Amino acid sequence: MKKKSKRLVQRWEEAAQTITEWSGKPGIFGAALLIVVLWAATGPLFDFSYTWQLVINTGTTIITFLMVFIIQQTQNKDTQALELNLNEIVAAISGASNRLIDVESLTSAELAVLRRHYRELAQMAQKESSLTESHSVEEAVARHKAKLR
Repeated sequence: MKKKSKRLVQRWEEAAQTITEWSGKPGIFGAALLIVVLWAATGPLFDFSYTWQLVINTGTTIITFLMVFIIQQTQNKDTQALELNLNEIVAAISGASNRLIDVESLTSAELAVLRRHYRELAQMAQKESSLTESHSVEEAVARHKAKLR
């Protein structure tokens, strides 16, 4: 990636993060609420005209349209960071299933298979006498089968 392009991407990400954080503050909500209240209060002055309605509709539509993309960009970046952190934890923990590294790239059908395995593991764990024991799916199945013998 070119140096200029990289700087542009970095500036965009910083701006998106700042706008997202800024827009979530209580004061900003208060300001938005005040704008709506003031707009509503001016209704009688403008006889609740079409233009009066168009002002708030256009303003909120534009802001909403732009915010969707800004918030989505920030959410995507946060999700990627979270996925990498979880992958690092799974990779670092002895006995953890490496199948879960990069699990977010699996198809919905593959995720459904894993979900069934973990539901089965949860059901087996409920049958255990100790709530603090933890097992992989394979270990839990083997232990469960050994108990039945």
